[in-house]
Amino acid sequence: MASEFDLIARYFTRTAPAGLLGVGDDCALFPVPPGEQVATSTDLLLEGRHFFPDVDPRALGHKALAVNLSDLAAMGARPIGCVLGLALPRLEEPWLAAFAEGFHALADAHGCPLIGGDTTRSAHDLAISVTVFGAVPAGQALRRDGAEAGDDIWVSGELGAADVAYRLLDGQYAANDALLAATRGALEWPQPQVALGLALRGIAHAAIDLSDGLLQDLGHILAASRLGASLDEASLPVAPAVAAMDEALRRRAVLGGGDVYQLCFTAPPAKRDAVEAAARAAQARVTRIGQTLSQAGLRVMDSQGHPLADLPAGFDHFPAS
Repeated sequence: MASEFDLIARYFTRTAPAGLLGVGDDCALFPVPPGEQVATSTDLLLEGRHFFPDVDPRALGHKALAVNLSDLAAMGARPIGCVLGLALPRLEEPWLAAFAEGFHALADAHGCPLIGGDTTRSAHDLAISVTVFGAVPAGQALRRDGAEAGDDIWVSGELGAADVAYRLLDGQYAANDALLAATRGALEWPQPQVALGLALRGIAHAAIDLSDGLLQDLGHILAASRLGASLDEASLPVAPAVAAMDEALRRRAVLGGGDVYQLCFTAPPAKRDAVEAAARAAQARVTRIGQTLSQAGLRVMDSQGHPLADLPAGFDHFPAS
């Protein structure tokens, strides 16, 4: 049977790019260009909380890194490298090989080599921790506290599909094979908008990645920037498979559904052409969905211009009682 060190060498050790010291020493080493800052983020994924036990291991390897790259995208940071922690309840080499394949494919696509980490045995469920490192020119990071009153609010991609897929797999919705097939990719294969984040530097005032729901995550920008906002429900980019759902379920998925990993950002109206050009350069879809306001509060207006009542809440690991 392979040892821990055999597994690391077989599935997670690769030749590090020039100037980096990767897997195989006590620490990884990487340079940061003069005049740039390090951006770093960590996410922890737990079996039964963030993914289902029967998930495709390639998809899980992809998503484990994708959710972290999405954080770099939200800051306008260029990926440098990452470290991976795995707590495995059992050793299944075909599973591990597929996980590594999905992880490395996304890492290669974004120039984010695996440069370190740790493995251990778990007493029960699988746990995955990834930390990413990026670089951003000093003073150019897209922070949450940079929004200004009167900014346009934009979102990339489409909304709602990941939430619907999660609820189908979790048994909260009646089985619907066609709907699951149309939405599952959004949940298990999110595509981090790194190129868009880089293209928005110097254009956007503030940005955040949508992990816990549009309203909740936009709310973090508004709180940090001490602003309010008004959104136009008719402008929201709803995933096609979600658009035909019952109105209440659709609103919950689109406004409160998490696991989106798209960008929500603000930019001045004078920069609309620049935002569209940045999106084209990044091969991303962006939609203008509302405006920031000087007065506090977040409202969503329906097609008749009336504010929606009972807005859905986003995800919270420790909701208030």
